[in-house]
Amino acid sequence: MARPRSDIAPRIVHAARARFLTEGVDGASLRTIAADAGTSIGMIYYYFPTKDDLFLAVVEETYGKLLHQLEAIFDRPTVPARERLRDAFAHIGSASDEEIEVVRLIVREALVSSTRLDRIVERFQRGHLPMVLRTLADGFERGEIDPSIPLPFALMCTAGLGFVPQIMRRIAGNHMPVVAGLPEGPAFTDALITMLFRAIGPRAAADQSVMESLSISSRKTP
Repeated sequence: MARPRSDIAPRIVHAARARFLTEGVDGASLRTIAADAGTSIGMIYYYFPTKDDLFLAVVEETYGKLLHQLEAIFDRPTVPARERLRDAFAHIGSASDEEIEVVRLIVREALVSSTRLDRIVERFQRGHLPMVLRTLADGFERGEIDPSIPLPFALMCTAGLGFVPQIMRRIAGNHMPVVAGLPEGPAFTDALITMLFRAIGPRAAADQSVMESLSISSRKTP
């Protein structure tokens, strides 16, 4: 008879998440996490050799689920890039409390540890970034995005004008000051996608010289 699958690792991850959120990764005690999880510190080291490995496991538990949801949004090659990006912005804007807590944790730990920052960036490069880049590439191919804009610049605009504002608004919640005329809910998402495509969509001839200079600069070697 097969042995039942152990729930020790998930218990450790859940206990670590609670401690990391309140005390930070460096401040949290592995011994306390083990006690919270009802196990020993030896079992923590068995499943997670370093505290950073445990931090990545906490992130992955939520990020992995988010990736699965984003994949369903982005993996629609027949849908215009603009629509896929809008749906992704909307999904981030409706992030759960758990997802937002993990975002807070990622930002805090990325600011205090270059090692954790590097590992998070590496994970993102295998996660949502390729999805966004493929979608932008489709936009270039279909003429939805100005072909003179360098792809890295388009990616930066997509993050800065779409994902980041949604995350900031979701984190701020009711604490965000009410600004006259600032749209709510789906209207806010629509405003973001409109702003993004004003920046990276097909441009008037008068703007081409600016875009060409960006493209030339991005190709220059030191």
